[in-house]
Amino acid sequence: MTGRTRLTTTETVRDERSWLFTVRDQYDELDEVILVPCEEERTDGGATAESDDSAADADPDDPGVEAWINRCTHEAQRLDRGFGAAMRDGQIICPKHGSMFDACSGYCDNGDAADTTLPSVEVAVEDGAVYLADDGYEFVHEGSIEGGGEEAGDGDESQDDDDDMPSSTSHIGF
Repeated sequence: MTGRTRLTTTETVRDERSWLFTVRDQYDELDEVILVPCEEERTDGGATAESDDSAADADPDDPGVEAWINRCTHEAQRLDRGFGAAMRDGQIICPKHGSMFDACSGYCDNGDAADTTLPSVEVAVEDGAVYLADDGYEFVHEGSIEGGGEEAGDGDESQDDDDDMPSSTSHIGF
């Protein structure tokens, strides 16, 4: 691994219930990632290999944290639109159709995104700090693509398509 970037603390992720940041992938494209608390022990084998590896190295005194690409697998709806992901009972809720993804495994067993799993991003937790540990991504800034620094307007209008926030067809009320 070439190096890690410190992102935030496990306490911040736990208190805010999600933490959004922007990365650049190997194709020089910007993407968003959400950190969410994972309260479960990782012994069920339901998580991705990347998640299992980072969980095995984690300090047992630190709460678990997982990182997922900030897109529903059904229609690429942003799960966190810049003000926190909707969470309930350890699940991330898609604001458009109400599909619920397990915060620890990324797996969805209901709604329009059923039988899919969110793409994971490898993170490491050490002494209460969360680090980006995935060589496939480079940290750009905290917050959404639109919300940070000079990267915010680099001409890719497709990133703004869901900012109009379509009316929800979810069966779940908040």
